[in-house]
Amino acid sequence: MKNSLMIGDVLVSPPVLSAPMAGYTNYAYRELLRRLGGVGLIATEMVSARAFAYMGERGDEQPARLWGVADEPRPLAVQIWDNCPETLEELAGTLARDFNVSVIDLNFGCPAPAIAKRSASGSYLLRDPNKVGELVGRVARACAPKPATAKIRLGLTADTINARDVAQAVEGAGGAALTTHGRTARQMYSGRADWDEIAKVKDALARIPLIGNGDITTATEAVERLTNYPVDGVMIGRGALDRPWIFREISQLLRGEEPDPAPTLLEQRDLLLTHYALVVERFGVERAVTLMRKFACHYSKGRPGGRNFRDKVCRVQSEEEFFAVVANEFVVEEPETP
Repeated sequence: MKNSLMIGDVLVSPPVLSAPMAGYTNYAYRELLRRLGGVGLIATEMVSARAFAYMGERGDEQPARLWGVADEPRPLAVQIWDNCPETLEELAGTLARDFNVSVIDLNFGCPAPAIAKRSASGSYLLRDPNKVGELVGRVARACAPKPATAKIRLGLTADTINARDVAQAVEGAGGAALTTHGRTARQMYSGRADWDEIAKVKDALARIPLIGNGDITTATEAVERLTNYPVDGVMIGRGALDRPWIFREISQLLRGEEPDPAPTLLEQRDLLLTHYALVVERFGVERAVTLMRKFACHYSKGRPGGRNFRDKVCRVQSEEEFFAVVANEFVVEEPETP
């Protein structure tokens, strides 16, 4: 059983990583995952290298997405994006030198129009493996001895799958690990992740670990991917929004232990309120109420009455309303007395 992996000199144990997700993997969510346990490597939201450079020119403070990073427990990865070698190089060097982050990850997988189309970054760059290699090489040199990694998709479309070529470019340029999401950019998040295509990428790599990503929603699925596919680790994103305790379950299975029972309804309520308190700590009450609308929706997935809860929680305007909706949703009915 695979119980760990090395990214450069960074030990990732268990070999289970939390995916960077814009709008979600902020300081509060990362802290929640740490409290629940079981994550080998946690990542921030992706940070725009160009925006970082502009902020430096204006003398502004650090990007909001780096809030808390300097003082967080390690290991910690920060994902960055752009198509300009100079701006990526500058940010990577700053993250390694001033923030002492464990891993700097380059995003070549985001298919969002604002990144891939308007900014010609993210998954747009998959069309040019040589460009990917150039960017990885510049970042790897700038952040050394901290490891530089990359996250990609299978390709732009089903007819242009080139993940093997991109993987070789990443490794050849000095990348320390590669994460491959099992969809093309055109698919966005539709269809199913193709783990057979992810497996083919392993043959293109000579030295560095391959991390598979896509459609892991249970601990059993994670262990099955690690067991039956030639990946060295797995990365989980959206599946952990619905069940943030999934990492703990995976780590227990990998140790040969019976996973703890899933949190009860009341334990999930307490977890949601803990999550809210962490968001308040970072953003204040007014912003926290707005941000928690989307997070709270994930806590109701797959439960009777979940749609009604999501409809209500998406409309809350105050802390009082938020607490009232949560209190009404997470209620355990007492059994009738015979």
